[in-house]
Amino acid sequence: MLIASPAISQELPKPLTDNAYAVVTLQEAHLGQLLFYDPILSGNRDVACATCHHPKLGTTDGVSLSFGDGGIGLGRNRKVDPKNIPEERIPRNSPALFNLGAKEFTVLFHDGRLEADASQASGIRTPIGGDMAVGFASVLSAQTMFPVLSRDEMAGSHRENDVARKVRQGIITGQGGAWDLLARRVADIPEYAVQFSELYPHVTVPDDIAFTDISNAIAAFIEYEWRSDTAPFDAMLEGRFAFDDMAQDGLELFYGASGCAVCHAGPFQTDHDFHVMGAPQIGPGKSATFEDHHRDDGRFRVTGNEEDRYAFRTPSLRNVALTAPYGHAGSHKDLAAFVADHADPVTGLATYDRAQAILAPYDSNDFSVMDDPTQVAAIAAAVTVKPITLSASNVASFVAFLNMLTDPISITGRLGVPEHVPSGLPVPKID
Repeated sequence: MLIASPAISQELPKPLTDNAYAVVTLQEAHLGQLLFYDPILSGNRDVACATCHHPKLGTTDGVSLSFGDGGIGLGRNRKVDPKNIPEERIPRNSPALFNLGAKEFTVLFHDGRLEADASQASGIRTPIGGDMAVGFASVLSAQTMFPVLSRDEMAGSHRENDVARKVRQGIITGQGGAWDLLARRVADIPEYAVQFSELYPHVTVPDDIAFTDISNAIAAFIEYEWRSDTAPFDAMLEGRFAFDDMAQDGLELFYGASGCAVCHAGPFQTDHDFHVMGAPQIGPGKSATFEDHHRDDGRFRVTGNEEDRYAFRTPSLRNVALTAPYGHAGSHKDLAAFVADHADPVTGLATYDRAQAILAPYDSNDFSVMDDPTQVAAIAAAVTVKPITLSASNVASFVAFLNMLTDPISITGRLGVPEHVPSGLPVPKID
């Protein structure tokens, strides 16, 4: 059992300042807000960015693995549309969007398949081709290229709409490509056309609007809306706030004997690196169309290095108390349960409580990997971190500390959810 001590082996981060963040133009953020909540960017015009990243759900979707196209409802109420049954669940848990405008966030997605890379002409490395990354203002902007091209997230089936058909044919860029079709949808709406022309000098007529302009505006909104640096933790770093005894014990464990801050380092509690932590694998896994398995190899799918198999990016812990479920596949709905299992990954994997998953009814074997002793053993064998034994009191202290990372301003949002969007399509809202 760990004993809380005033001695902190890991140095506390310095307070955050404006220099940690990219500069955001409010006009651009306002435009991005509308686009973020507008389903017009999905193939069937029924899924918006906010469908899976809603502020009422901590900028996630509140479930382990959700449905994009083919789903109806939001959060825990989202279910399969019987008129458009999806081919599978989205294979990974929806990540939170806090602080993605901070300059140090240069690697995105659970497997880091998108990252800043000075050796690339665009400055961004992406698995779908460096030339496709030209025109995006940042890594955050470039990440929008993935959901709109994903069958299960926003594009839908090639049998249903023109965008998905172009994706199926591999026609993404250029006139008449998938991105161009989406840009033309936006450009055909007068309110959007005016706003783009007023914001970007290169847009003089609606046809000048490119998909990259849309993504750049959405990125600006995310950067502005969910900047998170006004939590009690920040006030403590600035000397304006003192934790109660339980939260202080948790801080001392986090930055002391537990070693958590080695990986959850810096002001955002992440080293932006990849580690094998044995999180349970549920759902369809991540595979190519020619593969027939349900595992998720994580970073290995990006690098091909065997030591990266089952490794996933260290998530930032800002607002973590509100972003359940946890793990790359959303295996745990309870933060305390995840902390306990995360401290001793091999034991946590072996004793995983499947009731911790939040999954809408669907005709699938979501626990096929966990039912296979060979696959579970392979994940466990890849774990190299030393286990930590935590008492119930230790876990409670950790959770009390993690609650100090909750920032009410970023949770509420600065611009909020718009009542209407220019397309006239329904805005994803949770009462």
